Amino acid sequence: MRALGVDFGLKRIGLAVSDPTGTVATPLETLQRRAGKRVPLAKMEQLGRDLSVEHVVVGLPLDLAGTETEWCAQVRTVGEQLAGRLGVPVSFVDERLTSVRAEKAIRSMGLPKNKRERKGRIDAAAAQLILQAWLDEPGIAR
Repeated sequence: MRALGVDFGLKRIGLAVSDPTGTVATPLETLQRRAGKRVPLAKMEQLGRDLSVEHVVVGLPLDLAGTETEWCAQVRTVGEQLAGRLGVPVSFVDERLTSVRAEKAIRSMGLPKNKRERKGRIDAAAAQLILQAWLDEPGIAR
């Protein structure tokens, strides 16, 4: 089963996709969000359709204590809207510190500074970590 991972942020939306067997997550692209504009749900939906995804996995921005924030409600709404448009289930995964882990992973790749510090690369890597955590979780009904 192919799944779409989403790292939803105020400025950017990082995306990742699993392989068809649902084993390995790979970063995709990062969509830019413009202030005052709608969330690019149509673009995310089209990407999901093009990739034949059967599940959407969205990072949930819990606070460090593990409780939901005000931002979580908006993230849940977007995740549910995207899944509804695609007609697939949605799961939410704790995304605490994924951006920090993604940035460290990007820096360790040995890329030139101008490439490794592109924020979009970090957001897509964070989406990859979110999706991989969901893929690796035993006992998830799929």
